[in-house]
Amino acid sequence: MKPDNDTAQPPFSRPRSTRPVNIQPPADPDTALDASNGVPGQPAPLPPVDVAAVADAPANSPVGRLAATVERLRREVRTAQAEAEGRALIELAKGILVERLGCGPAQAARQLAELTEQAQVTPLELAVDVINQAARDRVAEVTEAFLSTTADPGGPDEDSAAVRLRAAESGVLAAHDTEAMAASLLEHALRPLGAVAVAIWAAGSDGSLTLAGSAGFAPAEAARWCYVPPDVATVARRGLTEPDGQWLPSLAESGLPTIGRREYADGARIAVPAGAGGRIHGVLEIAWPKPEEPLPRPVLRQVETLAELCAHTLDDFVPSAVPRPESRVMPDVAELMDLADGLHDPALVLVPHLDDAGLLVDFRIQHVNSRFLDPAGRPRAVIGGALLLEAYPMSAGTSELFQRVERVYATGEPFRAQRVRLTALVDQVPLSAVADISISRHGSSLLLIWRIEDETARLASLLQHAQRLGRIGGFEENLLTGEITWNGQLFSLYGRPATSSPVALEELPAYSHPDDAVQIGRFLRTLLHHRRPASAAFRLQRPDGVSRHMRLVAEPVLDTDGQLFGVRGAYQDISAQHWTEVALAATRDQLAHTEQQAAERNRLALQLQHAIMPPAQAPLRVPSLQVAVRYRPAETEHLVGGDWYDAVVLPSGLILLCVGDVAGHGIEAATSMVVLRNALRGLAVTGAGPAQLLSWLNIVAHHLTGAVTATAVCGLYDGESRTLRWARAGHLPPVLVRGQEATPLPTLSGLLLGALPEAVYEETELSLAAGDTLLMYTDGLIERRDRSVEESLTHLLHTARSGPRTLDQQLDRLLTYSRSDTDDDTCIVGIRVD
Repeated sequence: MKPDNDTAQPPFSRPRSTRPVNIQPPADPDTALDASNGVPGQPAPLPPVDVAAVADAPANSPVGRLAATVERLRREVRTAQAEAEGRALIELAKGILVERLGCGPAQAARQLAELTEQAQVTPLELAVDVINQAARDRVAEVTEAFLSTTADPGGPDEDSAAVRLRAAESGVLAAHDTEAMAASLLEHALRPLGAVAVAIWAAGSDGSLTLAGSAGFAPAEAARWCYVPPDVATVARRGLTEPDGQWLPSLAESGLPTIGRREYADGARIAVPAGAGGRIHGVLEIAWPKPEEPLPRPVLRQVETLAELCAHTLDDFVPSAVPRPESRVMPDVAELMDLADGLHDPALVLVPHLDDAGLLVDFRIQHVNSRFLDPAGRPRAVIGGALLLEAYPMSAGTSELFQRVERVYATGEPFRAQRVRLTALVDQVPLSAVADISISRHGSSLLLIWRIEDETARLASLLQHAQRLGRIGGFEENLLTGEITWNGQLFSLYGRPATSSPVALEELPAYSHPDDAVQIGRFLRTLLHHRRPASAAFRLQRPDGVSRHMRLVAEPVLDTDGQLFGVRGAYQDISAQHWTEVALAATRDQLAHTEQQAAERNRLALQLQHAIMPPAQAPLRVPSLQVAVRYRPAETEHLVGGDWYDAVVLPSGLILLCVGDVAGHGIEAATSMVVLRNALRGLAVTGAGPAQLLSWLNIVAHHLTGAVTATAVCGLYDGESRTLRWARAGHLPPVLVRGQEATPLPTLSGLLLGALPEAVYEETELSLAAGDTLLMYTDGLIERRDRSVEESLTHLLHTARSGPRTLDQQLDRLLTYSRSDTDDDTCIVGIRVD
């Protein structure tokens, strides 16, 4: 009896998702791809069509219509591809519903559509869910394990993991060869993880590895790595020998050769053994374009599942026989072999090795001469006849030997280099040697010559370079026979040709400066008579008239009876060090003199500043008005600045109140401050208002003080009307304290003093009441390096509104609780109306 599809609860159910899913095919495949995060079943990315040539063509032109047609066809192809990729999984889910529900294909399709609508997911996602519940295989287990560790069970990773694995499984089963299988794995399962390439290696019974399939690597690179002999340590072999696989955060740091090393040298790699039924059939190797952190365990289990899928295919894999070239020697190769046999250095004769398409993939070692020495100590018979990358796979690594051989073959230009590191792998152990390399092309063949550097020659070369760089010359003198041995560097230090006779130690006074005779005599007595090591510094007089400062160190050489029979030692040219010490001493003297001058300038500036504005000043006596000022100099003397204030009764009876700050520090700022302060006093007796006074003061700052800049606030207080007229020139506005409230006055317009030849300043009038307090200050009171001016001003207002009763106490409190950290001068002028 068939169940009622409209009422019966199906055996496959899915919780209703709270996230909206668009069931219909998207109108724009490009945006659908972004929304699906590369999940199969959504349009896959295709190479973009180059429409640069028609980008500016009108839409109604033939070229524009052609471009529109191409774009439309491109979208249709992408949509068709997306539908074809998921059709197999959807049909499989329908078959499961037919078997479980006992219904026909049409009813199963209708049931699948109803479940899709109920779960608010795409048909492909629901089909994968149905397959997982029915199969209960490793793919389903991995998906459930992944979901159990996901923070959001209903998030996008839920469908992504399940759909990717099932789509990859479908692609592997439907692939007609291992190349298609690798492409399916990369496209469906690995590219969403950030991978860019994949290689599937088949393991041979002799321990060799054969590249069964690859995707993402260049064809030439895949052909070059079609076969890896046994015992050659590569990334894939590491994965084959490690039960849990091999993870490399950066391929370059590992130093292991592998496919795609030049393309993705810095990227991460993972090699996972591909096994099934307790047997390892090969290795799955995955490449990323950049270094990565180790994969999370749930994602790693997905990779292991993909490796298991590959193992089922590798079980039936039979490597294709690679036809070897005919064993014949060209005439130019024979001549080159004869030439190599006549050389006294190890030499290899290389011939190009081409693939079926005629592309160069490697070089075959056609001949090895009798002088050949393998860096790993292998016999000539093992190297002759092998491919260069097979015998020396590390030549494709950091030494770039293989790349150099390729370039010489392509261009014909010879290549020579010294101290190239050659590395060979023997039993997975890298053995290195340093050699001088020479590569040249002869016809269609190459001659590779290397001269391996032995330890004695290497140490001798190292010592020679050290003596040259340190300007050190060694000597040895036999006192019994009179034989003296100098090295080449010592002849150079003495300025003598290498064919001349060396100078004996007893003749040293004749070659030194007369003033150094005492030091030379003491050195010779200690060395020859007391038989103890000695050293001396002296000036060497060379034949070319140049005097060099030398340091001589020597030790006696005694025989078995304790008798002196020779000395040995070294000269070192310390002229550069001597003149450097002389220059440093002169610099120290100059610096001390400069510091003394700077201290004197700062002292004079500080005296000048204190003479004009003493830190403690008697209060100004004005009826019905309290006036108090505070000045706090900078703690560091070299930061003496140009802050100034003034509070004076004018002949008109008005009270001039002002504060200002000249830019900079030092005596220039102090003298400019004196000029501006006195100029404002003189200008104020004219009876002009604050705005006019600042305009005149701007002319003074611009023309009469060396073009300094300054800020200022100027106010005129009328005691009879209790009004204050004020203006500002780029300075912080005053603060009015009325009752329990403290607010800044409006910010009037006004440029810095001295910024322009002429400037106009805005003026306003403020009515004060009994008990009001007005504060004028410089930025040294509030300025902080780590806070904005607004934050510092807020702190000042909070301190001002909770101040003590007397004006003097309030100003002292502002200085005490100031949070300024610039160590700058600070001026405060405060008035309180009685």
